[in-house]
Amino acid sequence: MKKIPHCVYPLQSFLLLLFIALMPIISTAQVQQIKDYDRPTNLKVTKEYVDEKGNTIREVQYTQRSIRVTETIVISKAMSAVGVKVAINPDTIIRDSIWLLINKSSYSVHVYYKKKLIRGYKAVFGPQPQMNKCMEGDRCTPEGWYKIADKRNSSKYNKFMLLNYPNEKNQEAFKKLKEAGKIPKDARIGGDVGIHGIWPRGDDMIEMGIGWTDGCIALKNADVDDLFKWVNVGTRVFIKK
Repeated sequence: MKKIPHCVYPLQSFLLLLFIALMPIISTAQVQQIKDYDRPTNLKVTKEYVDEKGNTIREVQYTQRSIRVTETIVISKAMSAVGVKVAINPDTIIRDSIWLLINKSSYSVHVYYKKKLIRGYKAVFGPQPQMNKCMEGDRCTPEGWYKIADKRNSSKYNKFMLLNYPNEKNQEAFKKLKEAGKIPKDARIGGDVGIHGIWPRGDDMIEMGIGWTDGCIALKNADVDDLFKWVNVGTRVFIKK
């Protein structure tokens, strides 16, 4: 029988110890990448007041992608349903009876079981939440009926629930916009729109209503974890202005 040189084992042990030693460095680099990806910095609230309709008007400035952004956030008084959490076991429900209402005016995501509201979360969108999505790169959130096309863990934003954008209606609207000359002829319709979380310790962005996404719907990580339990591929989603 051929003997294995004793030096092999110390070498394997050394490589194993080296890998273990490097793991914190690798993890730190990954966290840094998550932390810095499109994260608004130098955030400043320049004005905030309540208008005659009871809506909160908040003007903020921040830096994103080396650009200084000024954003006016109008948060509807109708946010009272945020924080709703009905005691119900997600394993005992009829999944086809779950649907989501995403309200861009009230910065909210509501989960309905049949006609009953069972969950309410704060949400944020892109920098112009009242605009409907027209094309790739406009950073707007599409409106209308969609379905959850996929759900998975996300290395950047905790969880990701992909919407079936663009659907047939989006394709038709996109074609008409091109024909009318309202968007460039070489514009693309875009995709990868969904519901996701935020980087670690980023909940303040959700709380303040900062429109930092490229058109996706962002929730606090605890909320996106909770929502993830209720939806399946095929869950209906309605997005309104």
